[in-house]
Amino acid sequence: MGDNVIHKELKALISLLDEPDAEVYEQIRSKIHVFGTDAIPVLESAWEASFDPILQERIEEIIHMIQLDDLHASISSWAQLGSEDLMNGFMLTARYQYPDLDSEKVIKKIGQLVQDVWLELNNNLTALEKIKVVNHIFFDVHKFRGNKSNIKSPDNLYMNILLETKKGNPLSIGILYIIIARALKLPVFGVDLPNHFVLAYLEHSHDDDQTIPDGDHALFYINPFNRGTLFTHNEIEAYIRQMKLPHNENYFRPCDNVTIIKRVFGELINLHEGLGNTVKAEELKKLASAL
Repeated sequence: MGDNVIHKELKALISLLDEPDAEVYEQIRSKIHVFGTDAIPVLESAWEASFDPILQERIEEIIHMIQLDDLHASISSWAQLGSEDLMNGFMLTARYQYPDLDSEKVIKKIGQLVQDVWLELNNNLTALEKIKVVNHIFFDVHKFRGNKSNIKSPDNLYMNILLETKKGNPLSIGILYIIIARALKLPVFGVDLPNHFVLAYLEHSHDDDQTIPDGDHALFYINPFNRGTLFTHNEIEAYIRQMKLPHNENYFRPCDNVTIIKRVFGELINLHEGLGNTVKAEELKKLASAL
């Protein structure tokens, strides 16, 4: 079927969207949905040409559902194809709220951060000195910080907002920190600690720079929410005791990227439920199921 034929068929279906009968409207909506993302530009043109608020609302709903389906497929593909690219996984979570996210702009901003750190690094530095450089560029030069005044905002978890405002929560700041460190071949990984997200600097760097080493011990840990403060294994043990959590070796070990992105979805769902946004919470649960 040629583009012109598809375009004509879509336009014909869209022209029927003001159908008053709910059952008939549902059939029309389903037929448009089948066209997937190809339908979005045609739907947007129809929205701009219309002055009917009901028609515009129906078009917005259809666009949103198509975008959700497309995002679900992208997340599923990311999870199944190795999920090595944490930056891409983090951008996919932001596409829920910001479907028109400018990925090139995001990549450029992160590239600048990576370059600024790289210029200050050299092979003679110790692990502690390297992290001191990362902390200086990240927190002193670029002024990233924890958003302590508005910690319950879902915007704290969206990559584009984090890069614009320089404010985030422990998870989003930690993810950005990992992305920068891994781009520079520094062995920094996330640790799936309950109610907090911290980073581990491992004893050995690895040639395959995204593989999670098995059973490798952390030289030290990093708290990205508190300006990259360093701490030890003993301090995690004290935290676990304080939180009355059962001992779990995973609280000390690096976790994989899928675990990190699952956490992003989990936090977004909890925040939206807390704000009473049940529709968004349900949509996010459906997206998280793709992992």
